[in-house]
Amino acid sequence: MRSFATLVLACTALLAQDGITPGNLAAPPTNSWPTYNGDYSGRRFSPLSRINQSNIKSLSLAWVYRAAGAPGGGFGGRISATPVQVDGVLYFTMPDNVWAVDARTGREVWHYLWTSHGGDHIGNRGVAVYGNWLYVETPDCHLVSLNRNDGKERWHTSICDLDQYYFGSMSPLVVRNHIITGVSGDDLDRPGYIESHDPETGDLQWRWYTVPQKMGDPGSESWPSEEAMKHGGGMTWLTPTYDPDLNLIYVPTGNPQPVIAGKARPGANLYTASIVALNPDNGKMKWYFQSSPHDTHDWDATQTPVLIDGEVDGQKRKLVAQASRNGYFFVLDRATGKNLVSSEFVKLNWSKGVDAKGSPIPNPAKGPQLDGALVTPNQGGATNWPPPTYNPETGLFYVSAARAFSVYYIYDPSDKPEGWGGNDRGGWGESMLEAIDYKTGKIRWVHKWEDGGRSGLLSTAGKLLFAGDGSGNLIALDPENGNPLWHANLGNSVTNGPITYELDGKQYLVVAAGDTLFGFAMLE
Repeated sequence: MRSFATLVLACTALLAQDGITPGNLAAPPTNSWPTYNGDYSGRRFSPLSRINQSNIKSLSLAWVYRAAGAPGGGFGGRISATPVQVDGVLYFTMPDNVWAVDARTGREVWHYLWTSHGGDHIGNRGVAVYGNWLYVETPDCHLVSLNRNDGKERWHTSICDLDQYYFGSMSPLVVRNHIITGVSGDDLDRPGYIESHDPETGDLQWRWYTVPQKMGDPGSESWPSEEAMKHGGGMTWLTPTYDPDLNLIYVPTGNPQPVIAGKARPGANLYTASIVALNPDNGKMKWYFQSSPHDTHDWDATQTPVLIDGEVDGQKRKLVAQASRNGYFFVLDRATGKNLVSSEFVKLNWSKGVDAKGSPIPNPAKGPQLDGALVTPNQGGATNWPPPTYNPETGLFYVSAARAFSVYYIYDPSDKPEGWGGNDRGGWGESMLEAIDYKTGKIRWVHKWEDGGRSGLLSTAGKLLFAGDGSGNLIALDPENGNPLWHANLGNSVTNGPITYELDGKQYLVVAAGDTLFGFAMLE
């Protein structure tokens, strides 16, 4: 096993341009936020404490930047991206658009507009940074490299086939000389995959399909036929996390297809709705854990796999934890994939329990039916893509959660349904913020939102937890008990994961609501 120190020596020459070095991404300095989750771990915890419980009431708005004129309404017209901040500049996206703004003032530095040829404009998670270059996926299936100083395009390359209804929305991940990209799409029953590109040329280095491509491949025994596998889905919507010491990326995979009507794909449908550990140098799988075997509710498992260095049953372990869309909280040994914890973080009714490997056992009576089946969670899930946070000081995992019911229907009862083949119709629901003890999966506290709310989260060493509610408020809470400490109304719900950084001795907090980016700082 290569140590992280060895990796640093091997790749410093490649990355040690202005702004980013390998060490930045393993443990980012406090003056930057250099990747989607801030660092490789997915914890979204900052060691900064200039903004803290004692002075939070003096936190004030420092600047506002509205990304006006971006095409697309609905989800496509919001900032879903987590901004990346390097050398005092924030880089963020909406579909077909990349902006650079001054991290101290919110002043626009440059704006790049991609000429789109179609694709689903539901959202974009953001950019990756490698040296002086930015990388962004486009809805029409391209990976684009930009000069981060002026936004000029260096090259672009295809990452998927627009004619097959794929599209790009993931924030890429930089691992040494690899730019890791994923694909999105649920409508044409195509196989998902994740792939690696050369950061200098865009050339494809490797591709790993999330479903087997032929009978006899590992996992093919969980599918009825090669035809079903090749139409099997498992899209890679969300940025993986990475352990440099183990040299493994942790890839959360999407739901199988057809999405709702699973009649033509009996079996567990590996490796959909799973956490998969891959070697980033060659795309080889080391282990997998399936969160939702034979998913027929569009729950997928594309929620952040969070890396935790802690202990379980008194033994120190390298762990990976996930609050999954299906309502289960999982903790695995990230070296081996062995399940250590499987627990419900919201009350659910679709599972009969878990098997010997810790994977849930679906209840057939709660599968979609011609005359409907009442199921919780609903299609939106017990949580969704907005990122959670883990605070090593409290030992708690925080997640934006929901308990909601809907009736799932089958629309296409044929032997070979296509597309979705069904859907759900919603009913009662409630949203909340939850703190989970990762060692046991027990809920430490719950803070319910009156008007819904499902935002990304951030925790800090200032003993603060930042979240958004359904009434357009950015809220700071006490991470020990969930008590609210401060709020600011943004006029729209929080639509991304907040970030924080320190420049010139001043700590900033940046968050998006709708098409607007807000920067907060302490009053002088």
